[in-house]
Amino acid sequence: MKQKEVLLEKVYNPKEFEERIYATWLEQGAFMPREGVGKPFVIVIPPPNVTGVLHMGHGLNNSLQDILIRYHRMKGEPTLWLPGTDHAGIATQSVVERKLWAQGVDPRSLGREKFVEITWQHALEHKEIIINQLKKIGASCDWSRERFTLDEGLSRAVREVFVSLYEKGLIYRGTYLVNWSPGLKTALADDEVEYKEVQGKLYYILYPVADSEEKVMIATTRPETMLGDTAVAVHPGDERYRHLVGKEVIVPLVNRRVKVIADEYVDPEFGTGVVKITPAHDFNDFEIGKRHNLEFINIFNPDATLNEHVPEKYRGLSREEARARVVEDLKALGLLVKEEPHVHQVGHCYRTHVPVEPYLSEQWFVRMDTMAQKALKAWEEGKIQFFPRKWENTYTHWLRNIRDWCISRQLWWGHRIPVWYCDDCGAQMVLREDPTSCTSCGSTKIRQDEDVLDTWFSSWLWPFSTLGWPEETEDLKRFFPTTTLVTAYDIIFFWVARMIMASLEFMHEVPFRDIYITGLVRDKQGRKMSKSLGNGIDPLEIVEEYGADALRFTLAFLAAQGQDVLLDKETFQVGAHFANKIWNASRFILMNLEGRTLIPFEEIETTDVDRWILHRLNQTIRTVRDALETYRFNEAAQTAYEFFWSDFCDWYIESAKRSLNGDDEREKDRVVSLLLFVLEQALKLLHPFLPFVTEELYQKLPTTEGLLILAPFPEPREEWDDPAAEASYAVLQEVVRGVRSLRSQFTIPPSVKFRVVVRSDDERLRAYLEAHDDLMKLLMNIEDLAIQEEPPARDGAVVVVGKGFEVYSYIRDLIDVPREIERLEKKIAKLQGVLEKVEKKLANPHFVEKAHPQVVEGERAKQKDLAEQIAKLREYEALLKG
Repeated sequence: MKQKEVLLEKVYNPKEFEERIYATWLEQGAFMPREGVGKPFVIVIPPPNVTGVLHMGHGLNNSLQDILIRYHRMKGEPTLWLPGTDHAGIATQSVVERKLWAQGVDPRSLGREKFVEITWQHALEHKEIIINQLKKIGASCDWSRERFTLDEGLSRAVREVFVSLYEKGLIYRGTYLVNWSPGLKTALADDEVEYKEVQGKLYYILYPVADSEEKVMIATTRPETMLGDTAVAVHPGDERYRHLVGKEVIVPLVNRRVKVIADEYVDPEFGTGVVKITPAHDFNDFEIGKRHNLEFINIFNPDATLNEHVPEKYRGLSREEARARVVEDLKALGLLVKEEPHVHQVGHCYRTHVPVEPYLSEQWFVRMDTMAQKALKAWEEGKIQFFPRKWENTYTHWLRNIRDWCISRQLWWGHRIPVWYCDDCGAQMVLREDPTSCTSCGSTKIRQDEDVLDTWFSSWLWPFSTLGWPEETEDLKRFFPTTTLVTAYDIIFFWVARMIMASLEFMHEVPFRDIYITGLVRDKQGRKMSKSLGNGIDPLEIVEEYGADALRFTLAFLAAQGQDVLLDKETFQVGAHFANKIWNASRFILMNLEGRTLIPFEEIETTDVDRWILHRLNQTIRTVRDALETYRFNEAAQTAYEFFWSDFCDWYIESAKRSLNGDDEREKDRVVSLLLFVLEQALKLLHPFLPFVTEELYQKLPTTEGLLILAPFPEPREEWDDPAAEASYAVLQEVVRGVRSLRSQFTIPPSVKFRVVVRSDDERLRAYLEAHDDLMKLLMNIEDLAIQEEPPARDGAVVVVGKGFEVYSYIRDLIDVPREIERLEKKIAKLQGVLEKVEKKLANPHFVEKAHPQVVEGERAKQKDLAEQIAKLREYEALLKG
């Protein structure tokens, strides 16, 4: 057995060792995949955007990924967690532009090349910050394989995919109506639009019928767009307006004569049954415009101010200003009949949160229907599985309602579209390599498309481009497909579905088998964390205050499948206190090693209590392994916590103190050897959750070699199963808990000893308890214990009845019974008042309907807990009165 410096600092201080341990892991290449039998376990990290720093959502997501990676690494599987970051086109360009404006610099004045150079500098700086933050929380990524969505290899993959899809006829260019972000001045994909309920108005406007005294009334939520109207439509079956079909009406304010058309799309029940048609600024109108060959008049500039296609007085106005002016002018003409409040859904840019504008623009698109069908089929055939399963509905809904993907963005930062145009012959070239001349006429007067690709166009290739595709690399052969994806629900379509589609298209198999969807991190009131609410928590602040282990363990402890994580800063004390408990327990055991001769585990003779702890260890190993295999992170963390804190520390270590404080040296050797063995197994079990403190302690154990991160994860052993030992010890625990709770409830000081009698008809139970009477005295902190069959005297005793036994605690002479009854009644009344408030809150439909479901669930749990506390106090009251 090797000699080690086993002394531990008295106080747990993660700052003393976390950085040192991480450096050791890096130096020894612990994060790189080992050669091993079986299929590799692989996760590609959801690449954080290089726009800022990590938030608590990243803390949760990456802690859970690392737990999986460490667990599978310890199982002996070749394990790879591939890290990287995303260039985040729109988001990064917006951040850099804001910084430049703040410095008094117009970004456009710099020109493309200089702006891209500045943005690269920003991206590289923030990439470094993000990587260092991931290291701070203990992420065991293989940093030698780190990727960035704009690096050379990924850029080659992006170009290969674009050209390949173009050659297959799946990428095309055309003038279509797109979602336009006026703030960013770029097109957005449909899924980059967030719909919000807006309190608006419905305006009823009269349109004069040409060459007639008749007028038709039209209802619209956007009167300013009437300046671009090119038709008025009615339903073909609407008898009220059949006589108008084919006639013309005059669009007020612009005096444009437009036709009245009949179209099935019109809802006769909405508004007046007559709708204005603005093909260049409404998606439904766009389709009607194509069906009826209408004129498309774009009335907006890229910043959503009105352009030269409207009367001069409206030019340059914002949408809101134009709406107010149009309404005012219609009133003056007597053509505005009325305004009604109207709640409707309005699309907003997911980045700027400004309303998007349906905008006629020439863009590049990907045809998605065929790829979507393949991705649906993969799910139907069980090739992918969501945890929890409810998210399958989101996945299938998007795929069944898919539209072509607008992939061009009017930005400078990103993957430039690999298309060139010849100014001499007009040829369009879609190429894998940059050309020097036109492939049709040989002219050198060629220019590349100005647009860049949507950020997600590089991200959807992430599981295979990061492994070297389109080259047939060794990594690609060995590690694709990956195993598991851990991500958030808000990008199931943005990213998850698209990765599956891209992988099926180019790799002919799904990119991963399991998809674990994390909940959102919210505050204790169930509100989403945001800057505006000021309720965000910086994960690095938690690491600084409590250590990385506290952050990771707390998040895992709370990460119930399918639920959001509700927390505040104080919540992380759960993990901090647990790490401290592990430290103190380990310190106690190591202190008791001095002068001891350790016995190999196989040679240790075990007692009933030893067999109980081994049985509990076995059960814990099984539960933790099963929970991690099925992504039940909170169950794994809570089971390990309960075993270490309660079974091992509160019961087993406490029971061991009797032998350690005794005179039998051989018994001390035996006890400390078994304590050390169980501690080693526990540290292995806990390592995925609390890697730093467990590694630090593991290195101090005299029985260990090498790094804990590479040690084998505990496996259950059949020979440790002993239900009989558990059942017997459970009775002992019940007796001890009963006496301890009486001492606590009636505030009897530890220094005061009292007599306890356990009565039972069960001879085997009596024999077991008699065999452990010294242990029970120690655990109950008493000196006088009798175990017998005949009933003892009740005078002076408080009697607690259990299954097959009664416990007589002679404490009546130690307490003022009337005063205790009065105290209990006051406590019951106080708790009853709190319970009534909780019940009142739960009886309020507004609270139940509007509050976050987990907040409501928390109140129900509080209601149950209060009711149980009151019932227990009434039990104690009855014991005293009896």
